[in-house]
This record gives sequence, structure tokens and C-alpha cells, in this order.
Amino acid sequence: MSGQALLRTDSLNCSIGGHRILDSVSFDVCGGEFVSLIGPNGAGKTTLLKCLMKIIPFDTGSIHLEKKDISSFGQKELASRIAYVPQADSRYLPFTVEEFVMTGRYPHLSPFTTCSDSDWDAVNEAIDLTGTSVFASRHMSGLSGGERQLVMIAAALAQGADLMLLDEPAAFLDPGHESSIMRLLREINVKGGTTVVMVTHDINRAILMGGRSLVLDRGKVKYFDEAAGLTSSGVLEKVYDRSFEYIQHPRAGCDIIIPDVTYCDN
Repeated sequence: MSGQALLRTDSLNCSIGGHRILDSVSFDVCGGEFVSLIGPNGAGKTTLLKCLMKIIPFDTGSIHLEKKDISSFGQKELASRIAYVPQADSRYLPFTVEEFVMTGRYPHLSPFTTCSDSDWDAVNEAIDLTGTSVFASRHMSGLSGGERQLVMIAAALAQGADLMLLDEPAAFLDPGHESSIMRLLREINVKGGTTVVMVTHDINRAILMGGRSLVLDRGKVKYFDEAAGLTSSGVLEKVYDRSFEYIQHPRAGCDIIIPDVTYCDN
């Protein structure tokens, strides 16, 4: 962590359809950090990411990117600074893998111009890093969920942004693809220096990825500190309204949640 705030929100409020979704949300993310965003369903996690990307407007408060008010950024300029990987869906995408990854270069392209060597270099580097070169010529519609998610991350990498926001990047994936994506995000963050903010419902994943965790509940920040402290702070029990049991991970050395077996009791 560099200590210099890359992203900062102050008293952020957002309402949708007359319902308050985000309530006085304040936090900062430093350059090079890995931040996991967790909380119950309906806590406001996805809404927060969309506010950060100016996809939906917020009511009051402020968002600053490197001390510059986000309202002063055009959408194309913002996309050159922040890459966003939304939740996976099954929409038909009429592109090959290579074509889709090239769409990540749109913040750097001008209308009616062809892709430059630097654009192709960025695309090829992203494809190589994500291990998607083996199916680069295939159509997106023919990929598995895990393969498609890797391509989505590749397109985000091709943007060349310093900050990457991901909304449940490993949701619905098998353990193999999940591990691949987590290893990739670790490499992007640690070796590549990209700042990562990731929404996840997997609390153990948040703990094991390290960094800090931001816990939202009913639109309010309930915890923002080291991820390892989630198991000792009592915040999980409060926001999920249930008890948890913990055990020390044999390799990581930190406490993680053990599966609940109460529903198996006779």
C-alpha cells in the first residue's frame, strides 16, 4: 500500500426508486491495494461499483479519483482510468475472443481510426496473461462461463487502467476456474501493481486474498480494515445475523469460516 489515496468517497448517498441504497458511504482505496467488498444481499455492493463508474448517479456526497472529482471526468476518460468487470451473464456477444478483448481499447481509440500496434500489443499481452490465447479465435457465445469470465478480465486489462472493479468475478464457476481467476487477480495486483476492488459473497476468499475488506450492510459501512480481522471483529455475526465457527487455515495461518452443519442435524 502506497499510502496515497487513489480513490476516495465521502458521505456517498444513492437512492433508486425512492429507496436509499447507499447511506453516507465513506472510504478510501490506496494505489496498489486489494479490497474485497462484502455484505448481505441488497447491501448496496453492486450499486456502489456502478456509482464509482458513473453508470448510475448518486444523490449527495462525492467521489474523487486521484483528488479529482469524478463528475469532471468524461465517460471515455474515466474508462481509461478505471476498468469494470460486471457480473457474469448469459447474453449473446457477437465477437470472437480477440475482437472482444480489443473492445477494451475503446478509451484509447478515436472514431474512424484503425487499431495501432500499441493497441494490438495491449490486447495480446492481456490474452497471454489470462491464458485465453488457446481459444482467441473462438466466438464468445461458444465459451464456458469460466472461459468467458477470463475474457472479460482480459478486456479490462487491455484498457490499461490503474484501478479494476470486479463484481463477483468467480460467481457460479467451478473450483478450477475460480482458482484460476483468483490467481490471476493476485498476479495483476501484486506483480502488475493494479489496484483491485472486488465484490464477493465468499468471505473466506476475501480473507485469503488479504488486503482490506469493506463490509456493507443496508447501505452503510460497517467495517473497513484488514481482511484477516473479519473473524475477530464480530462484524460478520452482526451483519449476517448468525453465528460463525472458525478454524485456522493450515497453510495461510489465518482464521477462516468452517462450513455450517446445523442444517444436517437430526
